Amino acid sequence: MSSLFLPPFTQHIENEISRRAGVELSVLRLDIMHPLVNGNKWFKLKYNLLEAKHQNLRTLLTFGGAYSNHIFATASAGNLFGFRTIGVIRGEERLPLNPTLSFAKQQGMQLVYLNRETYRQKHTRELQEDLKQRFGDVFIIPEGGSNLNGVRGCTEIVKDAGTFNTICVACGTGTTLAGIALSLNQGQRVIGFPVLKKGEFLAQDIENLLRNYLGSGLPVPNNSPAPWELVCDYHFGGYAKVNNELLRFAKEFEQEHQITLDYTYTSKMFYAVMDLTQKGMFSKGDRLLLIHTGGLQGNIGMEKRL
Repeated sequence: MSSLFLPPFTQHIENEISRRAGVELSVLRLDIMHPLVNGNKWFKLKYNLLEAKHQNLRTLLTFGGAYSNHIFATASAGNLFGFRTIGVIRGEERLPLNPTLSFAKQQGMQLVYLNRETYRQKHTRELQEDLKQRFGDVFIIPEGGSNLNGVRGCTEIVKDAGTFNTICVACGTGTTLAGIALSLNQGQRVIGFPVLKKGEFLAQDIENLLRNYLGSGLPVPNNSPAPWELVCDYHFGGYAKVNNELLRFAKEFEQEHQITLDYTYTSKMFYAVMDLTQKGMFSKGDRLLLIHTGGLQGNIGMEKRL
């Protein structure tokens, strides 16, 4: 599977804010790995696909919102590796389909809609059994790929953190942060930036993922997770919410560094890092690695909504 993907590379960036603070900034470019299945989404899907194959299941069923990067990536990966895919979408069908769902359908994904109240039960055994009765033998991947297979894949994101002392990543479910924390060396830490309102709840989710993973018998790069923390003040109003300030930042960043940021995740994290650097949160000589988690496809649909 991995032979179809380019290895991510690290790109050093420098601007007036980092120069004044004496802080080194680099970006891990997961966004360049594959034109359709890239970013942290591939890492969260990888071992789920391998397990589905091992179980002889050829249909993947997963969950997501109407603009979900995970739905987009699962549809692409299913088409790429010969799986049938079913996307259970939160809310009612809206026609014409937005670019994300239109693409997923073009990739062969069957779209199924659940009202929001029913969708909130997506983790329950009852709803999952109902879906299996309806669609037959399916391999269920949770929303965002947030399971132990997803964590395992994310332990492979930062294969060589070198002398970076701080890894920064945007958070939706906390799966990526958990995997990274399990892969780091002594003296390194992870800062997660939730992209949704009241993201403090993710701390418990991350603790649960780490505890369950360490007790699962799955490979652990290090015996204990690296220190981690959440900074919850840069959600810009909530998940998939943006304002003109964030859009302006993303456009200026792209012009200066030739790196396109997605509005839902990476632009919020990059904005936060620049703001906190300017405010003196990081010490002179700190070396930060910012994870670009891909998801650029979402910009198209969001720009049409703005």
